[in-house]
Amino acid sequence: MRAEISQSLSKAVKYIFIIYVTTSLIYTARHLYTTYSPSSNDNNVHVASLQRDANPISEHPIEAKKDARLEKQIVWVNEQGVDQNMSENFMLSKVFSDAMGPSKVIPYYFKAKTQLDSEDITIATLVTRDRFPVLSRLVTHYQGPISVAIHIQDDESHEEILAELHDLYRTNSLMKEYVDLHLIVDKFDRQFNMWRNVAKFFARTDYIVMLDVDFHICTDFRQSIRENPAIMEKLRSGNTALVIPAFEFVEQPDGLDWKTFPTSKTDLLQIVDEGKIDMFHRGWKKGHGSTNYTKWYESDSVYSVTDYNFSYEPYVIYKKEGSPWCDERFIGYGANKAACLYEIYLSGIEYEVLPHDFLIHQTHYYPETERAKERTYNRKLYDSFREEVCLRYARMFITAGDWDSPRADNLRNECRKNRAFRAAIKGLA
Repeated sequence: MRAEISQSLSKAVKYIFIIYVTTSLIYTARHLYTTYSPSSNDNNVHVASLQRDANPISEHPIEAKKDARLEKQIVWVNEQGVDQNMSENFMLSKVFSDAMGPSKVIPYYFKAKTQLDSEDITIATLVTRDRFPVLSRLVTHYQGPISVAIHIQDDESHEEILAELHDLYRTNSLMKEYVDLHLIVDKFDRQFNMWRNVAKFFARTDYIVMLDVDFHICTDFRQSIRENPAIMEKLRSGNTALVIPAFEFVEQPDGLDWKTFPTSKTDLLQIVDEGKIDMFHRGWKKGHGSTNYTKWYESDSVYSVTDYNFSYEPYVIYKKEGSPWCDERFIGYGANKAACLYEIYLSGIEYEVLPHDFLIHQTHYYPETERAKERTYNRKLYDSFREEVCLRYARMFITAGDWDSPRADNLRNECRKNRAFRAAIKGLA
């Protein structure tokens, strides 16, 4: 009798074990399929994006936003092996929560086909509708990874803009090879820092160059950096941002045709001596003067920026991971990029200038009326921001025990110029 009971229990245990193993296999297969199936990880079409078939504009972001079935889910597994998920829209609303909203962010509306080297340098830029041809030229010239944020008004104009984007991809095959294109759909113009953050957030290499699309890359800085072990080590450390000096023709018509631009430092210096070209925005020396162009003309090696100014807004290459984001409260023209670079500097990242590479601005129209109004607002915001960010990073350095370390040198040297900071830091330190 006891033997029969023992055999029955043994069979029951075996059946339970078989059921458990079968259930586990089914669950694992389901999870792997959900996470890695083509429908959830397509290299060319984002789930929440527009369709790209024979009729590519049959759906658009406005409709995608309204259709919950098209909303991508972010899925992960907790320690208990249970699926957790949230909508991508919800996740991105937190990522860009300091911007005006609501906004619909569509990552990888187009995704580059080229396999990326993690140590390559991605151009992170923003492009408005009137600069689409300039973007196409940049892609053809750079032929490297580009992450571009494009704003689309949430109104009747969106279909025309999308049609122009698709035409751009049809007419320039290199767009498909190198460009990750992300859409921001809302009713808010000129959220430049939010757009910069989108381009940076979805860049797929370790290093980015924060660049305005209307600058022509005159030299191959990617090659000169990647073939220099010492400079690459600076980038890997995350403690250095490399400055690419920017120039502008004195006579604006001379800057219309990029094909006439110099391609070597020797050629550039010749037209500098002729008085035809100078530092970018030479009338606003605070913007780029800290690069120290006089020193650059004679330099043959990387050198540090020593005369920093809070209005300094160079074009820089730096490590994506661990670097600060651009403050999204800056809307419109004026101080937006300077604020971004100010926080990068205070975080302990040094600015060092590349000795042989340079950029030249391509002449275009500026909407001066809008710029003047927005500069007035952003100037006031920047005054408060500088005090705020000084106190925030000072508290962080003090709490982490880094206040007396070299990492806090930039903050101590720069922020002590602010009277309110000098008074407040006595209590913190």
